[in-house]
Amino acid sequence: MSKKKFQEKKSKKEKEQKSSIHKSVVKLLNENPGKAFDFKQIARKVGAKNKLANNEIFETLDSLIEDGRIRQLSNGNYASTKKSESITGKVDHVNPRFAYVVTGIEGQKDIYIKSRDLGPAIHGDTVEVELLSKRTGENPEGRVTEIIKRGRNRFVGRIELSKSFAFIVPDFKKIYTDFFVYPENILGAGTNDKVLFEVTRWPEGDKSPEAKVIEILGKTGENEAEIHSIMAEFDLPFRFPENVLHESEVISEKISDDEIKNRRDFRETLTFTIDPEDAKDFDDAISFRKLDNGRYEIGVHIADVTHYVKNGTVLDEDAYDRATSVYLVDRTVPMLPEKLSNGLCSLRPHEDKLTFAAVFEMDDRGKVHQEWFGRTIIHSDQRFSYENAQEVIETGKGRLADEIKILNDLAIKLRKERFSKGAVNFETTEVKFKLDEKGKPLAVVPKIRKDAHKLIEEFMLLANKAVATFIYKIKKSEGKNTFVYRIHDSPDPEKVRDFSLFARQFGHKIDPDENTISRSLNKLMDEIEGKPEQNVLQSLAVRAMAKAKYTTEPKGHFGLAFQHYTHFTSPIRRYPDMMVHRLLQHYLDEGKSVNKNEYEEKCVHSSEREKRAADAERASIKYKQVEFMSMAEDKLYKGIITGVTDFGIFIEIVETKCEGMVRLADMKDDYYEYDERNYRVIGKKRNKIYRLGDTTEVRIKKTDVDRRTIDLIFEE
Repeated sequence: MSKKKFQEKKSKKEKEQKSSIHKSVVKLLNENPGKAFDFKQIARKVGAKNKLANNEIFETLDSLIEDGRIRQLSNGNYASTKKSESITGKVDHVNPRFAYVVTGIEGQKDIYIKSRDLGPAIHGDTVEVELLSKRTGENPEGRVTEIIKRGRNRFVGRIELSKSFAFIVPDFKKIYTDFFVYPENILGAGTNDKVLFEVTRWPEGDKSPEAKVIEILGKTGENEAEIHSIMAEFDLPFRFPENVLHESEVISEKISDDEIKNRRDFRETLTFTIDPEDAKDFDDAISFRKLDNGRYEIGVHIADVTHYVKNGTVLDEDAYDRATSVYLVDRTVPMLPEKLSNGLCSLRPHEDKLTFAAVFEMDDRGKVHQEWFGRTIIHSDQRFSYENAQEVIETGKGRLADEIKILNDLAIKLRKERFSKGAVNFETTEVKFKLDEKGKPLAVVPKIRKDAHKLIEEFMLLANKAVATFIYKIKKSEGKNTFVYRIHDSPDPEKVRDFSLFARQFGHKIDPDENTISRSLNKLMDEIEGKPEQNVLQSLAVRAMAKAKYTTEPKGHFGLAFQHYTHFTSPIRRYPDMMVHRLLQHYLDEGKSVNKNEYEEKCVHSSEREKRAADAERASIKYKQVEFMSMAEDKLYKGIITGVTDFGIFIEIVETKCEGMVRLADMKDDYYEYDERNYRVIGKKRNKIYRLGDTTEVRIKKTDVDRRTIDLIFEE
């Protein structure tokens, strides 16, 4: 090779190397916005192996600084001037290793955040996140750059004292840091006390957040302390403010003659209530009479809460903030003070009561020929418990036996029609506890729904559907009236496909087609009744469904197969029902459509509060289940696998419906690998498989009331 050609080849190689190094340096700094590198780090990461390459890096860095594309910091390090893409969302701290930031943006996947990249952010905080170029899995990865809003400032935990300070271990499972307390902020609490505490200083760097004790709830493990802990964990109110109680106490109990004149009078019409045995508030009643034309007039009368709770009062503001009553295992956290919920608004027998009603003229096939909506006054003749009413249905004997039989027959027809139109029959098993006077669980009892429950349910569904449909159909030149609907979207096709693949493992076929899914699901529910896989398949089917919510959008309700649906029938315990009552009367009075944005905001708030209530109720049930199993005898229990994760296998004990976990770390017979796609773990050496829905036998290894967990082990 000639000297000239050699020089040309060498020059070309140097240019290529220079270009490659330039690109590598630019890529490194641009893909790590907000991060600075020293020269050695840059040289190592771009693969510089000689003096020439190092010189090229220096030249590249100088030119990039001159162009303003990077900057040199005071310590000599280099960083890109490119701003990273930032996204705002809420932290969901899944486990000690990582969290997600939930953006709530349609089509935007949640951002995966390693715990070390959270900084001082904790679960529930609203944060700004910068996206990183690398990613660990399918989701984009990021790091928290700013805390925009703290989710909350008060928590509950167990305090541990030492000589010169204390630490509080929070109860909330998704918070993985302890809180430091100075002696002057302990408030007299002792080790192992459950306390309500408030954060006084959020951490910087690796320091713990600082806190002060606000209230001592009691000793860890005591019922009162644990239930108060759950209430505080979910930010549920412990009591009503004094001004709210005062406003409720001064409401007059007298019903004026003028008020009666403005209402349709049903006091001479047979009316009764059917509620749980231990119910204190009765917010719905049924009136019944035979008409001369052979049809029936059936009224669904609902407590007229909004007659007493006026817009703009502190009573109304407090009810809106609570948005719903919360039913914990041993108490109710009511939406309204007792004078209203158990007194004025409760449709107690043998008392005149103000109500809002949907009245239907029906034939014996369950077809509605006429309907009427408006304010009524009733005088309930009889209070039935579900058990009383069920006995009347089964024996055909007792007070109002003929009327209850007719109503039950109509309810059966309404239910049959609903399912024929595509309603889905999700009958998941719920449990209740028999408690002693100190709240200690004596037994876990499954709730059984019988015809008496379904009778009331069908007429409440009829009223809710009729009110929503009536408002939707009111014709206005300026468009539809703004209203509060209860909607339930069709299930996500991908989730249905995954569920159908899983159901196939048990020999059940699900057609994931959108037009036949409800019929297919109902067929499955019939097939699995009484079988070992019933609970797990029902539970997974519910998870595959969309979540019901409140909105001003007049969409349908997939689960009930109704084109339009609302909540009209429980204003004592649900604020959306109060909104519906007010709006219904407003439109009956021919009022103009209300502000849609204002009501949509109220709907979002109500849906969030509903979720909070459901989570708190589940937590209280879980606490009692753990407490109950902590007293259980050491024996083998039959169980069914209800969940499989990369760290353990969830198992529901058949006898008690309590769920615990066998941790993979405790399975010493083999090394088990998680097969996410097929809901199972597989032993590496012996190929032993544990899959969702399998029946198995377990023993209790450990219960932790504080963390509300049950550790199980498989019988070897």
